[in-house]
Amino acid sequence: MSWLQAMVLAVVQGLTEFLPISSSGHLRIVSELFFGDDAGASFTAVTQIGTELAVVIYFAKDIVRLVAVWFRGLFNAEVRRTQDYRLAWYVIVGSIPIGVLGLLFQDYIRSTLRSLWITGAMLIVFGVLMGLAERFGQQRRGQDRLQLRDGVVMGFAQSLALIPGVSRSGGTITAGLTLGLDRPTAVRFSFLLAIPAVFAAGLSEIPHVFEPSSHGLQPSVAQMVVATVVAGVVGYAVIAWLLRFVERHSVYLFVWYRIVLGLLVFALLGFGVMQP
Repeated sequence: MSWLQAMVLAVVQGLTEFLPISSSGHLRIVSELFFGDDAGASFTAVTQIGTELAVVIYFAKDIVRLVAVWFRGLFNAEVRRTQDYRLAWYVIVGSIPIGVLGLLFQDYIRSTLRSLWITGAMLIVFGVLMGLAERFGQQRRGQDRLQLRDGVVMGFAQSLALIPGVSRSGGTITAGLTLGLDRPTAVRFSFLLAIPAVFAAGLSEIPHVFEPSSHGLQPSVAQMVVATVVAGVVGYAVIAWLLRFVERHSVYLFVWYRIVLGLLVFALLGFGVMQP
């Protein structure tokens, strides 16, 4: 992997991680289209550590409050009746599905599921599902009305992002809207839900990203570190923009983008411009 490739992919990761358009799908497409090879699932997972650090910094006050309340609630029945205590548990419970499924299917995630045919299909299918959720979801519940069911369902939706093209934020936002959450609540909970899972996945993939292989783009340690930092800086700016955007606009912009990109991927594959 060259420095140019590492920086381009880092910026793509930062720009797309929090938007409901699939960062792993974009990294797969960009690396194949412009560099003629796959950056790999490990590179994607490790650079996500940078974007999740951006989440931790952006929501630092919320995270510190939830962690403190959770520990106090373990020994105080009154604290256990608060919404913050329940919210902390919703994040914990919702993080379990992606951890379990990621371990069970890690070989498929690194190989079969990275086919660009699958990526293109998932961009379109989950774009349509997100559009339906925006259209028919009641969007009447805010953060103070989150329930355990929301954490479980959005947790399983998050696990679908193991397939490039689905989008972690896209899956969780779609599930949240379907369950009746308003857009800002679905997006904020999506950010919090991602923290445990993404950090665990990124740390576990660090050894794999430097494994010698006969195929794929392989970064150096320095490239991996710098790419992770760059992804985090870009991702921080995207968080602020997205939270403001969803307060005033629907998600249809992302729906149409996903559909158009998915069709473009099919066309490029069909004409042999990219290899699946």
